[in-house]
Amino acid sequence: MRLAETLLHALHDRGAGEIFGIPGDFALPFFEVIDSSAVLPYYTLSHEPGVGFAADAAARFRSGLGVAVVTYGAGALNMVNPIACAYSEKSPVVVISGAPGAGESKQGYLLHHQAKTLDSQLAIFQEITCDQAVLDDPERAPGMIDRVLGNCLERSRPVYIELPRDLVHAPSEPVRIAARPPADAEAVAACAEEVLEHLAAAHKPVVLAGVEIRRYGLEHKLATLGRRLDIPIATSFMGRGLLAGLDCPLIGTYLGLAGDPVVSAQVEDADTLLLLGVIVSDTNFAVSSRQIDLRRAIDASDGQVRIAHHVYPRIPLSELLDALIARTEPRGGKSPRRLVTSSPLGPLVADHAPIAPDDIARAVNDLFERHAPMPMAADMGDCLFTAMEMENTALVAPGYYATMGFGVPAGLGLQAASGERPLILVGDGAFQMTGWELGNCQRYGWDPIVLVFNNASWEMLATFQPQTPYNRLDNWPFHELAKHLGGDGMRVSTRAELASAIDRAAATRGRFQLIDIQLPRGKISQSLERFVGAHRRLSGI
Repeated sequence: MRLAETLLHALHDRGAGEIFGIPGDFALPFFEVIDSSAVLPYYTLSHEPGVGFAADAAARFRSGLGVAVVTYGAGALNMVNPIACAYSEKSPVVVISGAPGAGESKQGYLLHHQAKTLDSQLAIFQEITCDQAVLDDPERAPGMIDRVLGNCLERSRPVYIELPRDLVHAPSEPVRIAARPPADAEAVAACAEEVLEHLAAAHKPVVLAGVEIRRYGLEHKLATLGRRLDIPIATSFMGRGLLAGLDCPLIGTYLGLAGDPVVSAQVEDADTLLLLGVIVSDTNFAVSSRQIDLRRAIDASDGQVRIAHHVYPRIPLSELLDALIARTEPRGGKSPRRLVTSSPLGPLVADHAPIAPDDIARAVNDLFERHAPMPMAADMGDCLFTAMEMENTALVAPGYYATMGFGVPAGLGLQAASGERPLILVGDGAFQMTGWELGNCQRYGWDPIVLVFNNASWEMLATFQPQTPYNRLDNWPFHELAKHLGGDGMRVSTRAELASAIDRAAATRGRFQLIDIQLPRGKISQSLERFVGAHRRLSGI
């Protein structure tokens, strides 16, 4: 077996479903093996940031490995921002970079794509990945691959693999997956019993679920635990989309002052708050109406459980949930409280009034009601806050790292990984960055529905600093460009036109459908308006 095949089979055996990439000279030998071996399907995109975001979305949806393959230097360094996003939001993406061969590095020449030194790229990725390997020794390579991929899955964070182009065809042994040591069963049991003691003694317990529940594929386990305990479950802002369609006492998404006041009150009034896989970040907690004392919470994340002032180390979230479920009883046919409610917005009024962001949420909810919920990818900005008013469905979005440009390529990664038609929510500013990746849909038969929130502005930035002129953008005719990219485009400016366009898009398959939604400048969703107002009050701006 060749070294490249060893790597590809290891990815497949660890659950990777596809590869996203862009060829380049140092990666061409590896791409040739990717193509000829057919171990994994591959999709080439137009720019490396899109490759990174697509692989990230695939990893998030699948609760497993996403794979991005690029060339050295000019390709890999374009991946820094998407992989930083994946690291901060705990997404297990494998970055594979072609690299100069061993002989080339000894010639004494500076090599094209080289920055400071040949190892500069490795040093950069050490900052934004949890493990790294340079496969410059075919004998040691299988063990290195096993270690790196194992850490990628166990820690749910990106890893970096560098493959010199002159070793792609080197003979290599297959990867033998080494067994990971299990957690201490007595420690897991003691931890679970203490957690249940705290919950039993509480008068107003609440579970707050975060991204690790999805990353480790634990939604069904959490739903089972929720039914047995009959304790209200909220998702964090980043965890929006969790537990969609599952039978459990889900009350909604916690957004502090920016969200449903009933949900916020339950979370903030809880005398025991069980955090499961939550990233303790500003986007999740900064606009709380009153400070949540996390020292009084039970925080299970990053492979450990913190209760008050002590820590149970090396307690995987999956094993904790298993232990909690084993120590609780089914409810004997009694259904848990059904606490989640539909969006309070109501249906769309299809009249000739201008469109507001909340009208887009109404239109999407109507679409889901008539057909079925679709998985969604959202960019950063008001499109993501508007998604909070839509029916709870599988959602990938950069809710913490908050990078622009995520939405469109993430939607493509979502369709490649799921086989389902996705809905993409993206602002006009973010579309200008990566929206052109839609031009690759025709090649692969992807047909997302793309809703462009077009207010000719970086509107979310303008909400924080409205007096500055540089937040204004030109109004690009995205709907006219769609046909040149292999899809269909429609521009709408009234609620009646929006309703008609969404119906037409839903009925048309085989080509991406882009709806260029004209929004008045300064008009934002209720969720974003509450978020900005709360942020200003709490920060004193």
